[in-house]
Amino acid sequence: MLKRLNHIAIAVPNLEQATSFYRDILGAQVSKAADLPEHGVTTVFVNLDNTKIELLFPLGEKSPIAGFLAKNPTGGIHHFCIEVDDIFQAHSYLKEKGIRPLTEPKPGAHGINVIFLHPKDCLGCLVELEESSSNNIE
Repeated sequence: MLKRLNHIAIAVPNLEQATSFYRDILGAQVSKAADLPEHGVTTVFVNLDNTKIELLFPLGEKSPIAGFLAKNPTGGIHHFCIEVDDIFQAHSYLKEKGIRPLTEPKPGAHGINVIFLHPKDCLGCLVELEESSSNNIE
C-alpha cells in the first residue's frame, strides 16, 4: 500500500524566517507561500532531491497549527506524509483495520487528495496519506 515518502511537515512560528533559513542560508529551492483555508494553514514547500519539507503556518482562528504552536512555541515536526496508490481504497482499508482517519479524502496541497490518520492509532505520529501524484492529472 505505501509508496514513497512525500514530505515531512514542520510547524513554524514565523513563516518568513523559516523560508529564509532554508532558501538563503541552506540554499534550498522553496515554493511561494500558499494559503489552504480548508486546512487552516499557509504552506511553503522546500524541495529536496529525494523528498520535500513542508513548512506550516497557522491560517485562521481554527488552525490546527495554532494549537500545535501553543504547545510547542518554537515549532517542530507536525506530521509526515506517505504516498499511496488509491486514497479511497486506503481510507476504506484502514477503517476496516480499526485505524481512525481524521478526515475523509479531500484535496490537500496541489489539489491532490489526502487523509490524516489519528496519532493514537499510528504509534503517536500524525500520518498523512496522499494519493500518488502519478494517479492525478495536474
